[in-house]
Amino acid sequence: MSAPRVFKVGDPALTKAPAPTAIEEDPTLPPEEAFATPPPRFSAFRALVWSALLGLIVLSLSAAAWELFTSMAARNVWLGRLVLALLAIVVAGLMLFVFRELAAVSRIETVDDIRRRARDAWEADDRWIAEQVRGELDGLYRRREDVDRAREAIAMRRDDAPDAATLLTLVETETMRPLDARAADSVRRAAQRVAAATALLPSGVLDAVAVLYLNVRMVREVAVVYGGRAGWLGSWRLLRQVIVHLAATGMIALGDDFFSAILGGGALAKLSRRAGEGAINGALTARIGIAAMEVCRPLPFRALPKPSLRSVAASALTRFREGAKGYSETRSG
Repeated sequence: MSAPRVFKVGDPALTKAPAPTAIEEDPTLPPEEAFATPPPRFSAFRALVWSALLGLIVLSLSAAAWELFTSMAARNVWLGRLVLALLAIVVAGLMLFVFRELAAVSRIETVDDIRRRARDAWEADDRWIAEQVRGELDGLYRRREDVDRAREAIAMRRDDAPDAATLLTLVETETMRPLDARAADSVRRAAQRVAAATALLPSGVLDAVAVLYLNVRMVREVAVVYGGRAGWLGSWRLLRQVIVHLAATGMIALGDDFFSAILGGGALAKLSRRAGEGAINGALTARIGIAAMEVCRPLPFRALPKPSLRSVAASALTRFREGAKGYSETRSG
């Protein structure tokens, strides 16, 4: 270890010293895409149990319907025919419901597959896969009038993209920018609704039901914005993927400093207890909404920045704070 030295101002040894290099990310850490939602595992035993349970339910309902038909037909032949017609309508409705739910799940799987292929094209810099992703995305939005302008812009400029990164940047910038804005607006409105519902509802059970319903509704809206058809089964599947995504990436801690930054210094302390709980639930809903955008978006966030929690929650909770202050002043007056 060398002895300490004394330098004067303007010493050439100081001016020629190299500038410190920027701190880069640790290459040993996995990239953010590594935390993507893993594909669901197939379990033969689970499928057998659910199939047996579904079979028992179908057999029970069929036996009850047959007994109803035979009893009504024994009394009057027209009653039996009426029961038969009503049963046919119910069966047709159930079949249509199942078909729509399966179509919704298939649509969600298509979006997931496009996102995986786009991620592979980014990592491998494969122009051919990127062109396939562009075609699949074009097919996904074929009947969307709000994407026509983006589709025309991509068709005019895609031949000028020499590599996969340039083409995917063009596709993401033109197609995802308006959809990201709409999805972020849906998340913002959902966070505001959750905050207001928590502050106004008197019961904790009602709070939980309202928060769950509004979060599922938000996930469905975000999925529809990005091209998914989220039925009931698809909504629960998306919600499960969002929860897995939050668990993989780590749920952020929302402390007093966070709320002070977005609500204003000391504003949270001035609100009532119910209003404070509403602000917390609204911020958590915004966090879930941003995760839903990552799960439902057919392209990963690369060319465009991911919406920040602070920007989304700030808009929603600032409006909620103003409404809570006005309500408090009205009651006090």
